[in-house]
Amino acid sequence: MPGVAPVEVDQPDLGEVVDPDLPWIVIVWNDPINLMSYVTLVFQQLFGYSHEKATELMLDVHHKGKAVVSSGTREKAELDVFRLHEKGLWATMQQDA
Repeated sequence: MPGVAPVEVDQPDLGEVVDPDLPWIVIVWNDPINLMSYVTLVFQQLFGYSHEKATELMLDVHHKGKAVVSSGTREKAELDVFRLHEKGLWATMQQDA
């Protein structure tokens, strides 16, 4: 078409670089609702942790406000977050730094 100038489109800078080699981590956050014994039990049931390991992670959640409870592929992290939400725990995922 005569008289129509080509349009230059800048690609948006998303500001986030995703490294496919970095694992994803699942973080459980402290909440005022769930009992510590329940959180320990959920960690044992979902991740197969020993009572000692589950208690250690629960105490990190309670005292530090959060704990990393699993890591792996993005798909595994998404599933773990979903399963934790089903149990009523507040969980998020992020790519490990």
